[in-house]
Amino acid sequence: MREKILFIVNPISGHHDKTDFPNIVDSLIDKDKFDYSISFTEYGGHAKELTANAIADDVDIIVAVGGDGTINEVATTMIGSRQTFTIVPYGSGNGLAHHLHLPLKPQKIITNVINNGFKTKIDTATVNGVPYISIAGVGFDALIADYFAKDPNRGFMTYVKFITEEYPRFKPGHYKLILDDTKEIECDAMFISFANSNQFGYNAAISPHASLNDGLLDVCIFKKPNLLEVGFVAERLITNRIDKTKFVEIHKAKKINVIREKEDFANIDGEAIMMPKDVIVKINELSLNILLPNTI
Repeated sequence: MREKILFIVNPISGHHDKTDFPNIVDSLIDKDKFDYSISFTEYGGHAKELTANAIADDVDIIVAVGGDGTINEVATTMIGSRQTFTIVPYGSGNGLAHHLHLPLKPQKIITNVINNGFKTKIDTATVNGVPYISIAGVGFDALIADYFAKDPNRGFMTYVKFITEEYPRFKPGHYKLILDDTKEIECDAMFISFANSNQFGYNAAISPHASLNDGLLDVCIFKKPNLLEVGFVAERLITNRIDKTKFVEIHKAKKINVIREKEDFANIDGEAIMMPKDVIVKINELSLNILLPNTI
């Protein structure tokens, strides 16, 4: 029996032209294995609606075709369902796709992942009940995520612009962390990431050894470098060696209580969401079915 597969396409993510995507699918997908359909999103939140409808219609595989926002909408809606998720990465950062070693060309996703991949499970997590897949955080990265969301321009250079503008005047915050209700840490940090996957995107790995199936979050406490050290830190981020520096302290936990100085934004998979002063971050073990290439 053929499986039902739905491609949910964000037509504007990453400024990539997707008009030819239906032809790519039709020419390459294994029609002996799959009955496929394609839906295009029309507004923010539409991917969530399409995913919920697909689950109700008993679709077997749901594919997010777009950037981090589309991926988050689809994947978080699928948490705990029997359906299998995968990605055709069309964004600018493509953090989750990089972590999963997924091809970045849609043709290879169809042939190597959808037609010939294997199904497995990965962890997800929540911040005060709001689900995420890759990375959440508080501090500077949440501030940048808020600015980025409000800017009409996307891409790496927009991030660079905001980081360059805000970095000199940003003051680290004071945090108290309680890990798994036992270990307490007090720190002054530029930001703290709760990493399920290893990177923000653009191959910037905040926690090079984070795993999506170990049942743990990597708690990455990032101290603010001075301006002369910024180039060194950036190089270590993109070469997967930031954990070997004095700027990052990494702990592992299933649950993290975060006590901040005031209510503020949290960065949840690239989306800035206002949260109260105290937040609770939790792992949700092996809660999402995912399709991956056999070459991993």
